[in-house]
Amino acid sequence: MYDLATRKRALALIAQGRSLNSVSREMGISRWSLKSWQQRLHPAPSRGAPCWRCAGPPGLPQDTAAYSYLLGLYLGDGCISRLARTYFLRIACADAWPGLIVECERAVKAVCPENSVFRIQRQGCVNVTAYHSHWPCLLPQHGPGRKHTRSIALEPWQRAIVGEHPWPFVRGLIHSDGCRITNWTTRTVAGQRKRYEYPRYFFTNRSDEILRLFTDTLDALGVECRSARHRKGGHNISVARRASVALMDLHVGPKS
Repeated sequence: MYDLATRKRALALIAQGRSLNSVSREMGISRWSLKSWQQRLHPAPSRGAPCWRCAGPPGLPQDTAAYSYLLGLYLGDGCISRLARTYFLRIACADAWPGLIVECERAVKAVCPENSVFRIQRQGCVNVTAYHSHWPCLLPQHGPGRKHTRSIALEPWQRAIVGEHPWPFVRGLIHSDGCRITNWTTRTVAGQRKRYEYPRYFFTNRSDEILRLFTDTLDALGVECRSARHRKGGHNISVARRASVALMDLHVGPKS
């Protein structure tokens, strides 16, 4: 694994006109790695289904609510990989939530109706996958390295979609890197020990910018939340106040 600074330096040398062989010798990095990083920065030539972002005047998906949900899923548990002539999107969905897998498939199909969507079984999870030459156009947050090591910012057209459909975006983030749990506590009332249960939502991520997208959207929706450092890195965003949990239950709900 190479850090982001090393990748940027290698790509800068290539951009200056240096050959892959010379950069490989100077930095001790394989030509395969250099070529892979270089290809990630440039979308593959158009093949198959047209792209609604770059085929003529830039457009929007037919189902903007589905796109908002898919964007949340991608920022949490998605990635885009480069093949020789195309790209493929993978959204990791735990086997424990078959309803989530179905919803993810529907969202991918709604965003790219001309493309096939299929499942790849892995240990404990399913990768919902679809090939498309223009995934970097549709999800421009794609780039080299892990999401928390690079800048994550929405394009103006994405912000407009999330502004129009904020709840699907929040739902996608919760369904990827979040959960709804039930906490409990005990209190002594009139000399008797009673158990009280209360639900709450959590969202955990290591990217400060993804966390900010989540909390800014919650603020706009009137949902109160708190942030705390996670023991494994990143932050936990919790929603625990009764009125805010009720809003989340109405529009998000538990995974199924």
